[in-house]
Amino acid sequence: MQDTLRLKGKVGYGFGDFASSMFWKLFSMFLMIYYTDVVELSPASVGTMFLLTRLWDGLNDPIMGIIADRTNTKKGKFRPYLLWIAIPFGIIGVLTFSTFDFSPSGKLIYAYVTYTLMMMIYTAINVPYSSLMGVMTSDTKERTSLASFRFIGAYSGGIFMTATVPYLLDFFESFSSNEAQSYQLTVAVYAVIAAIFFIMTYKWTRERVAPLTQKSSIANDLKDLAKNGQWFIMLGAGVAVLIFNSLRDGSIMFYFKYLTEDQNLPIVGLVEWDKLAGAYMTLWLVANLLGVLLAKPVSAKFGKKSTFIASMLISSIFSFLFYWVDPEAVGVIFAFNLIIGLSAGVVLPLIWSMYADIADYSEWKTGRRATGLVFSSSSMSQKLGWTLGGAVTGWLLAIYGFEANTQQSAESLEGIKMMMSIYPALGALLASLVLSTYKLNDTVMDGITSTLAARRF
Repeated sequence: MQDTLRLKGKVGYGFGDFASSMFWKLFSMFLMIYYTDVVELSPASVGTMFLLTRLWDGLNDPIMGIIADRTNTKKGKFRPYLLWIAIPFGIIGVLTFSTFDFSPSGKLIYAYVTYTLMMMIYTAINVPYSSLMGVMTSDTKERTSLASFRFIGAYSGGIFMTATVPYLLDFFESFSSNEAQSYQLTVAVYAVIAAIFFIMTYKWTRERVAPLTQKSSIANDLKDLAKNGQWFIMLGAGVAVLIFNSLRDGSIMFYFKYLTEDQNLPIVGLVEWDKLAGAYMTLWLVANLLGVLLAKPVSAKFGKKSTFIASMLISSIFSFLFYWVDPEAVGVIFAFNLIIGLSAGVVLPLIWSMYADIADYSEWKTGRRATGLVFSSSSMSQKLGWTLGGAVTGWLLAIYGFEANTQQSAESLEGIKMMMSIYPALGALLASLVLSTYKLNDTVMDGITSTLAARRF
């Protein structure tokens, strides 16, 4: 079978993460400050909510992977979920950013319910979407290319969101009754766009890799996964990468609101803190996107493993150095943002491509293939890293004495500063250390791919 994918299929696959990333970035960059400064929940209670709801959601990922592996329709195993879940995804997204005139405990309960539903619906569409990569092509280099298109879509969606959120919020706040309603209407815009893009992914992609004829069971699939040491290594590295990302993402709004504040800049004049934060987020995602574009040529020269480790080490070093940057030195802040974002962006398509390799490794080793279950672990690593990063963000704010919408203490400002620098740096360093034990280098994978191709023939 010809494994080279057409451009339309790659672009169509990227559309799916355009849709997902708009909401992923909304959650990671805006949800904490929405809950603390708009809904007026305590940061500690939000951190605990993130931990409990996301741990539960993390358990849903392998369950959804098992379900998807056993789905059989004329349109494939994974693609139909993009069509079925697109509209419910948008509806629950809007409800998550809606608030009502409840008591403080009622607001917290509502947050628990809607956020739990949002994460479950995100799993129901994102696990099949992620698994789709493993059955669109069996060529490991095409998978890296496909992963790059995925992250081009992801960062394009994130850039679109971060570049427009401050202005949409201002627009809707000009005629809405309060800030909460402006958030609700803003998210509704992204919800409609996300549903459309998920449906486009369904229409533009195809499942082309058929697994070996096999009789398998859930018990066998789980047993195979439990014996797959390379899966555990990638799970650990993926969790560490997401801790790094989620700590930075969750701290940006607080950093600019309470440390950088409004700034008079050369040429442009006075710039409000939220516009600076939006520009910072946008530059972060643009830098990530440039890193994604570099992933294939750099990893082709140096190998996926070496590229991953080096990129995370660079992110870690510059994150540590960021601690000593003056919060009002906007130019220096943005320069560091560019360097860290570029190095971090290289890693993300490699993770997904390496999970596809791990699915092949499992099939090569056991004779059975469980693409959905293996890829659900990548989503699970995202959720676990995001869970820990999000929970720690809330708890650290509470530990350092953060109080919403007031002048912060020196201790609180120090905590926010460390949440943008030292703590993420430790996550990036951990990721590079964990992946140093990974064994599926490009030479090993070439041999596995050739063996599987012969078996299928």
